[in-house]
Amino acid sequence: MSVPRVVITGMGAITCQGRDAAAVWDAMVNGRSGIRSIVGEEFDRWKGQWPVTIAGQVRGWDPFALLGREANRMDRYTQLGVHAAIEAVGHSGIDFAREDPERCGVVIGSGVGGIDTIERGVELLGREGPNKLSPFTVPRLMINCCAGLISIRYGLKGLSVATASACSSSGHALAAAMHEIRRGDADVMVAGGAEATVTPVCVSVFSRMKALSTRNAEPERASRPFDRERDGFVMAEGAAVFLLESEEHARGRGAEILAVLAGAGVSSDASHITAPDPEGKGAVLSMRRALEDARLDADTVDYINAHGTSTPLGDPAEVAAVKALFGAHARKLSMSSTKSMHGHHLGASGAVETVACINALRKAVVPPTINLESPDEGFDLDFVPKVAKERPVRVAMNNTFGFGGHNVTLILARP
Repeated sequence: MSVPRVVITGMGAITCQGRDAAAVWDAMVNGRSGIRSIVGEEFDRWKGQWPVTIAGQVRGWDPFALLGREANRMDRYTQLGVHAAIEAVGHSGIDFAREDPERCGVVIGSGVGGIDTIERGVELLGREGPNKLSPFTVPRLMINCCAGLISIRYGLKGLSVATASACSSSGHALAAAMHEIRRGDADVMVAGGAEATVTPVCVSVFSRMKALSTRNAEPERASRPFDRERDGFVMAEGAAVFLLESEEHARGRGAEILAVLAGAGVSSDASHITAPDPEGKGAVLSMRRALEDARLDADTVDYINAHGTSTPLGDPAEVAAVKALFGAHARKLSMSSTKSMHGHHLGASGAVETVACINALRKAVVPPTINLESPDEGFDLDFVPKVAKERPVRVAMNNTFGFGGHNVTLILARP
């Protein structure tokens, strides 16, 4: 029995770089950063006491314009995720009214879920007591709320689930959706990730653990993957969602195929709760498994969208892993980190960066790693510094690695 090929026919995104997938890609390929000083009354309350004051915020966006009163019942991460899902479904041209709802499903990844709702609820409880919290607090804070509401919106009765594996969450979501179609349990899956962690608690605790860049005076230059002056990642909020189908189903309805989701590999470092394996052994395993799953050799990969968070420990571990797996071919491929422009979306990062991979395949250009002015010692690969690079891309690899030692690698290819 042959395994169905899984293809992507729709995509949607919203980040600090743009309100739709086309705008996000345009900013990526042109090297425009969306990182700015944080705005918000919650942050103004302790002005002057924040060690970190920069992030990738989605600004000037009104969720009520698209979602109406329903937005009141959603945490910000869900609003972002549903926004991206609506774009992806529309982009795909699918009409779910004509599909078998039992063969359509949803997988949405998020590392934290409704943290904004939780923080505001605790504050309200302390200020006004236990009788003031809204009953909508429960669905708003649930990490599976985004997946559930997308399922409800489109009447999808197949698998509907959330994946939560820190920064690998949306990578796991896309892999799970792919396998659901491959097994023959679904024809269509809506999959991706959403995160909204530019909140007081999240910014506070990540800065307390020295994970965030403190380059507050130069927000656009703060995220600097692979550069010797990198000092941590930049927090970001956003979402990206895709419509996945079996190739047979997509061609049967005449859909445009954007890319093939050819394979996925997962692994665990089993080493440390926050630090990566210093030799990148878990990353090597996830990348190798992804290539094996896609039935491709390492030398077919033209572009890697790196996890590349701009942290002192994470970047060298990933570089070591790429060199270990690819050998001499490591110096022939291009490898960039778009986090240099949009920051780190935590659980949504794998999905957001899939937008970059799909467009690299389609446009024959790879987005840059901006702010890479002085590569660290031993960082001698083509990191596409500062400006995009034109080159044919047949196969793209997307790495996402998360706290807890979770590793996911996706392989995307031309149709």
